[in-house]
Amino acid sequence: MAINLDDPRKFRPLVGQAHQVAMNMLRPISRKYDRAEHEYPRELDLLAAMIDGLSESGAGEGAGAAGVRREDDDGTAGATRNGANLASVMSIAEMCWGDVGLLLSMPRQGLGNSAIASVADDEQLERFAGVWAAMAITEPGVGSDSANIRTTATLDGDAYVLNGEKVYVTSGERADHVVVWATLDRDLGRAAIKSFVVPKGTPGMRVDRLERKLGIRASDTATIILEDCRVPRENLLGSPDVDTSGGGFAGAMATFDNTRPLVAAMAVGCARASLDLTRELLADAGVVVDHDRPAILQSAAAARLLQMESDWEGARLLMMQAAWMADNRRPNSLEASKAKAKAGRVGSDVTLGCVELAGSIGYSETELLEKWARDSKILDIFEGTQQIQQLIVARRILGLSSAELK
Repeated sequence: MAINLDDPRKFRPLVGQAHQVAMNMLRPISRKYDRAEHEYPRELDLLAAMIDGLSESGAGEGAGAAGVRREDDDGTAGATRNGANLASVMSIAEMCWGDVGLLLSMPRQGLGNSAIASVADDEQLERFAGVWAAMAITEPGVGSDSANIRTTATLDGDAYVLNGEKVYVTSGERADHVVVWATLDRDLGRAAIKSFVVPKGTPGMRVDRLERKLGIRASDTATIILEDCRVPRENLLGSPDVDTSGGGFAGAMATFDNTRPLVAAMAVGCARASLDLTRELLADAGVVVDHDRPAILQSAAAARLLQMESDWEGARLLMMQAAWMADNRRPNSLEASKAKAKAGRVGSDVTLGCVELAGSIGYSETELLEKWARDSKILDIFEGTQQIQQLIVARRILGLSSAELK
């Protein structure tokens, strides 16, 4: 069966608009905010307002954070959605052709917004509409294994009291809400993990520091301290019941079924930016890349570029498959992890490979290739490292639990 590698026709206008934004709004300020780490990119306010307007009018399907809700309110499988997840990954890839850090800094498009979209009930979806939500999962000593979260949430009357420390929170200082993952009972393990929407300014929650980073410097990355932070009980996303069968934690983990394809899209977009520029630089140097001839019959530089383009195409197709499955209400945990693992690795390989092919131009600040190589590395780490994604894929394929395959 033939595979159509072209973009779906219905999304081409959205993809084209996103590319124009990346080229004309993000790329020109990319170096500026790479150098000015922790300075908020004010230029994004206008862009965010445009996206809000498109979303409200219905013309911007997929322009914002989408979720992976599996069932309708009556518990039956939902009909095919209007492609919100597929549109999101395609538009995000285009935006990251411009700049990953600036995309991560977009108001009201945080990873926490995807968590809300995936887990919140209908009342919460309406109440939290329009917020800008960061997502706080990682803790000191607790990285990719979210089941070991130590931050606690204790019910006290009409509120939960949160205590703990969260690190590497993207948009942790700039966002107006933070989705905090915490445990209701450490003795119950993963079954007791829940997520809570905490408005900024809530007493007991504070930003302790901002990280200085290798890449995505336009995006702020914060450490957040929670000390007797009281959150209304209705801000717990989804059901407050502890499901010891594992279903409750699986619901919380559905967040990643959405965010991992989004991160894959970031890697796909950044890698394509590197490939596009490197192709131009090679052409300027007289290196001809012929897609109709075997790589072995071409120069080493051309063969290397063709190999990287092939790897990139594989990552892109996995990204689109995971998003398409979410739009069609199909379980996509396996495909989401495949996409994240492939795109994360390919992103690093391609951006570094392009630096090598471009030589001194690639390593200097004359072009953005060195920046894209720095930016891309985090996309292989956050939202679950390369090793964790491979472990998840192995568990899904072999039908083994986390206890059986560690």
